[in-house]
Amino acid sequence: MATASVAFKSREDHRKQMELEEARKAGLAPAEVDEDGKEINPHIPQYMSSAPWYLNAERPSLKHQRKWKSDPNYTKSWYDRGAKIYQADKYRKGACENCGAMTHTTKTCMERPRKLGAKWTSKNIAPDEKIETFELDYDGKRDRWNGYDAASYAHVIERYEARDEARKKFLKDEQLKKLEEKNSSQNVEESDDEDALKIDEAKVDESKQMDFAKVEKRVRTTGGGSTGTVRNLRIREDTAKYLLNLDVNSAHYDPKTRSMREDPLPDMDPNEKFYAGDNQNRVSGQALEFKQLNIHAWEAFEKGNDVHMQAAPSQAELLYKNYKVNKEKLKSQVKETIVEKYGNAAADMALPRELLLGQSEREVEYDRAGRIIKGQEMAVPKSKYEEDVYINNHTCVWGSWWKEHQWGYKCCKQFVRNSYCTGAAGIQAAVAASDLMKANIARKEATQEVIAPSTEDKNLATWGTDIPHDLVLDQGKLLEALKKEDKRRKEEKDERKRKYNVKWNEEVTAEDMEAYRMKKVHHDDPMKDFLN
Repeated sequence: MATASVAFKSREDHRKQMELEEARKAGLAPAEVDEDGKEINPHIPQYMSSAPWYLNAERPSLKHQRKWKSDPNYTKSWYDRGAKIYQADKYRKGACENCGAMTHTTKTCMERPRKLGAKWTSKNIAPDEKIETFELDYDGKRDRWNGYDAASYAHVIERYEARDEARKKFLKDEQLKKLEEKNSSQNVEESDDEDALKIDEAKVDESKQMDFAKVEKRVRTTGGGSTGTVRNLRIREDTAKYLLNLDVNSAHYDPKTRSMREDPLPDMDPNEKFYAGDNQNRVSGQALEFKQLNIHAWEAFEKGNDVHMQAAPSQAELLYKNYKVNKEKLKSQVKETIVEKYGNAAADMALPRELLLGQSEREVEYDRAGRIIKGQEMAVPKSKYEEDVYINNHTCVWGSWWKEHQWGYKCCKQFVRNSYCTGAAGIQAAVAASDLMKANIARKEATQEVIAPSTEDKNLATWGTDIPHDLVLDQGKLLEALKKEDKRRKEEKDERKRKYNVKWNEEVTAEDMEAYRMKKVHHDDPMKDFLN
């Protein structure tokens, strides 16, 4: 049969495929082979995962049923570090200008910058580095030990072995020295054989003293552990931490470390509860002292002292102890210096009797609101604003001086706020300037000529001409002129009331001007108070 999973683009392709299969069955065309070069049995459906026994098929033939993920290009090898491939005798074009290698540029060169690079000297050409490119598979990308050289751990082992040897040698020398001093003080006449025997005993005793790193295991302890490494243990008769408060929103309990940092019962009386959270241990007892010791070690290291809490704890503790002693000495010296210079008023003055005994016979009366009515002076209420804050060298606050409807500073008599205080000199300068201004005004008035009016005051008409004395206004025409002026003003306010054809009358009578003046006075004329 034909392959069922083949998709054809057109009927022509399908017809050609059918003809090819017929020719293969008749032996007129070569048989179809798979990727490995083996002949595919046309009688086996290619979508079957396992062929029937009677078709003699050894394995499935479809691509998705094989190990198609095993790419031969994948590798698990790693870079050959420090490998060189070729070293030239002279500088080559395009190479690094500093060392002469072709595998990197001048900017990425890791060699020390030369005074004259290889480009100009053509000497000491560095060899080319070996550059490799790997295509790692799924496991190779996630292997954290891929490329690790186990031989690089040898120097760590050597360092620890050297330290152990030095420790053993030091302990042996100390033990022998102690035995020699003891033997010489007790009996000088002992034989050399006995000394040698004691030295041998010291060598035997050395194995016992070298067990300082041995961890003593605890068996059947209150915590139930046998290695001595289990933390936060409790006696089994006590209530577990997570059972003290069953509220889901209470303190969090970590079952892995058996710790509950917060207080499970914060509202309970402190005298009645026996457990207040693991954080209580950090701020009480020696934990607080140890924390202060660590902080002092960090600050001392930052200031240049060679101290480390983990490397040399005894040194750090001794340094902290000396620091506290010196701090107390310095504090007492400063106190003595101040008392010696200014005296001690507290020691000379006797305290009042009510302060010593903590009580007095003074009667104080209060009202229902808690205010003092009788028996004590009322306290002056404090303002929420800042009081008596002097700025810019002033000795008085703003608003302490008033003159000519203006506020100012009393100390310098200035009206400009946030100005710098000039003191008495500023006051004298201000007085001198005021006197000078008054003298100039008086001198100008004395020298100024008073010009008398030569012409009689004339009452000017509102339209610019003199008003004749015999002018008589007709009251009827005046009323009509006022109505006409009102109508004109309405048309000016509302454009819709103005007609299309506007007729202007150039003849203005005295009544018209009087009506205009009467309407103008009440609204727009700034000199209306001086017209009457």
